[in-house]
Amino acid sequence: MSDKKIKKVFIQGAISPQKIADSISKHQSKTKIGAHSIFLGQVRADIVDGKTVKAIDYSAYEEMAEKEMNKIRELAFSNFELTCAHIYHSLGIINTGHVCLFIFTSSPHRKGAIDANKYLLDAIKTKVPIFGKELFEDESYQWKKNGDYEGN
Repeated sequence: MSDKKIKKVFIQGAISPQKIADSISKHQSKTKIGAHSIFLGQVRADIVDGKTVKAIDYSAYEEMAEKEMNKIRELAFSNFELTCAHIYHSLGIINTGHVCLFIFTSSPHRKGAIDANKYLLDAIKTKVPIFGKELFEDESYQWKKNGDYEGN
C-alpha cells in the first residue's frame, strides 16, 4: 500500500441521505468525470427461521478493516479508470430500511465507474473484517457470516 493517509470509512449509525447527497454534490465541479456509480446497502427485514430481522448491529476490527478497505480501494484505482472512489460503512445498530453501506465511484466513462463499484462491493463483502449481528423482533439474534449476501 502507498504512503497515502488511511481514509476513515466507518460512520457510527446509519448513513444519512444528506451525507449521500453532499458527497454527490461535491463532484459537480469535477469536469473530467463523465459517470458515477453508486451502491447503497440497506438493512432488509429478512425472515430467518420464522423470525423477522429488525436491525443489524455492525462491528469491526476498525484499524484492520480500514487498512484492508484502503488496500482494496487502491487496487480499484490500479485496475479501473477512476477519478474518485468513496466508501462508507456503518457501525452500531442500523434499523431495517436504513443505509449501512455507501460506495461511490466516479470515472471519465461509465464502464470504469460501474466495474470498479462492483469490484469494491464484492471485495468488501469477502475480505474486510466487518461483522453483523442480526437482531430479531423477538429480541433474539444471530451472527451473519462475512459475505452473506445475494451476490448475483
